[in-house]
Amino acid sequence: MSIVVRTLSEQVFEIIRERIITGVLQRDVPIRQDALANELGVSKIPLREALARLEQEGLLTSQANRGYFVRPMSAIEADEIFALRLVLEPPAAARGAEGADDADRAATIAAFEALDSAASNNLASVASCNRSFHTALVRPSGRLLTTQLVERLTVLSERYVIAHLKPAGREDRAHLEHRDLLDAWLAADGPRVEALLSAHIQATLDDLRAEFGSELSG
Repeated sequence: MSIVVRTLSEQVFEIIRERIITGVLQRDVPIRQDALANELGVSKIPLREALARLEQEGLLTSQANRGYFVRPMSAIEADEIFALRLVLEPPAAARGAEGADDADRAATIAAFEALDSAASNNLASVASCNRSFHTALVRPSGRLLTTQLVERLTVLSERYVIAHLKPAGREDRAHLEHRDLLDAWLAADGPRVEALLSAHIQATLDDLRAEFGSELSG
C-alpha cells in the first residue's frame, strides 16, 4: 500500500510542480485541496505529501487556517540563488569534467539531448531537463554535498529559468551556450568549463534583472 501512495505522491508532485513553474497556479490564490484531489482522482494523502514536499523545495508556503500558496518570485531571491550558483557550480563542473568517465559522459550527453528536445517542443519540462543537465556536469566531481547543493539551487532556479527563456531568442542563445559548455566538458577542459559556466549563469541573472527590474512578479 505504501508503495502505491508514494507513486501517487510522486505523480501529483510532478503535476503541481509543473503548474507552479509555468504559472498556471497563481501566487495569491490558496490551493483548493478538495477540488485538486478530485480533479487528479487521488485521495488527500498523496496530495498532502506532494504539497509538503513542494513547500520543502521552496515552491509553496503554508499559512495557518489558509492552506498552501505559491511562493512569490522575487529579485532578491533570484540574486541570492544565482550568486550562490556562481560560487559553487562552475568550479564543481570543472572538477566534474576532469574526473568524468565514459558512463558520466554518456549520461551528460543524454541530459543535454533531453534538454535540447524539451526546448523544441515542451517548455514545461525545460526547467527539469535544465536541472538534470547542470547536475550531470557536477556529479562526477565526486563531492556529494556540493552536488546536492547545486541540485537544490537548480530546483530553486526553475521558475526563473522559465521566466528567462520566455522572450524570443533566449532559447537559441541558451542552446548555443549549453552546446559550447558540453563540448568543453567532454574535452575535460576544466578552466574553459568554469569560464563558460560562469558566463552562462551570470548572463541569465543579468537578463532577469533587466527584464523584471527591482522586483520580479510570479
